[in-house]
Amino acid sequence: MLRFIKRLLAVVLVWIIVGAVGFFTFAPAYVEKSRNNVIAHTPYPVSDAGAALHADLIIGDWHADSLLWNRDLTERGSYGQVDLPRLTEGNVAVQMFTAVTKSPAGQNYDENSGDALDNITLLAIGQLWPPRTWNSLLERALYQSEKLHAFAEAAPDQLYIVTTKAELDAVIAERATGSQVTAGLLGIEGGHPLEGELVNMDVLYAAGYRLIGLQHFFDNELGGSLHGTGNHGLTEFGKQVVEKAVADGWIIDLAHSSEQVARDVLAMTDVPIVVSHGGLHGHCPVKRNFPDALMRQIAETGGVIGMGYWADVVCGDITPEGIADMIVAAIAAVGEDHVSLGSDFDGSVETAFDTSELPALTTALLNRGLDDDTIAKVMGGNMLRVLRARLN
Repeated sequence: MLRFIKRLLAVVLVWIIVGAVGFFTFAPAYVEKSRNNVIAHTPYPVSDAGAALHADLIIGDWHADSLLWNRDLTERGSYGQVDLPRLTEGNVAVQMFTAVTKSPAGQNYDENSGDALDNITLLAIGQLWPPRTWNSLLERALYQSEKLHAFAEAAPDQLYIVTTKAELDAVIAERATGSQVTAGLLGIEGGHPLEGELVNMDVLYAAGYRLIGLQHFFDNELGGSLHGTGNHGLTEFGKQVVEKAVADGWIIDLAHSSEQVARDVLAMTDVPIVVSHGGLHGHCPVKRNFPDALMRQIAETGGVIGMGYWADVVCGDITPEGIADMIVAAIAAVGEDHVSLGSDFDGSVETAFDTSELPALTTALLNRGLDDDTIAKVMGGNMLRVLRARLN
């Protein structure tokens, strides 16, 4: 009997190990496939004029959460929305990779508690991130920076991590000679990885981060979220962070911040401000999109609004044609110098195209009657201007 029990326990242990290996191998990919779906579609039309113009453009995207997932970004994926080969196919010159470090269970656009169960803790454990990331938001940000640096080391002809204006200009100059390298930048989605300590801005800066979104889906130590428990403004700590961000050359991102935080930031700064990903309220009147009047105030700083590609901010057609309609409306509302791309690719959103299909968006903008210079601004020129204004 004892021998039988030992054999039974051995079999059970083997099955537990097999089950664990299967879970940690396949479950994370399953989760991402369900969260970052690209709707099945026939190829979108790309005109000869659209293809020719797109090939000459500097394309830039303010927001992709690809570092949250365990895909090898040096390989062309069969799911998800961004990787280095697809950035090359889409002729993307500048990509902001944003680090998500906390996300409340049941998150929604109306109201979330910062005390809710954190989905990213479960994802970090499920994807076998280092244990140091399991209970530290700062370490999660540092780990995602390490991942991007590893991809750049593995594929230097495809990705160069930019932290200064000189490095950015060098990549743009290299691309002008025929190189297809993408300038990758790092951004924080929400200031909570600071863990309430101003000195951690220096830690993140040293790790390569240059954009700081002040909030995500919940109120934090810096102030209120657009999706928090009240329209709270900046805290004293939040004001210190903004002051240091201005002084040190960070790009300040108000996506997900409360309207009051946005107004507080505008009142205390004189630098270009960014809303990295979202939509235009006049085109899609939902809480996720700031009112047009507030967007115009942000534009008046010399800043830009990144147009997202998912249904919640578009309120309708999310094909390249539908995104082009939103861009045209945004240009009418805030001006051609203040509209950018802010896909939110790989940010748990369903889209109708991935980054390799951006020539179809250029074609759609041509079909709307926009001239080449305006399209060049929207597709990357405006982003490049703001980066050059803020990077040291």
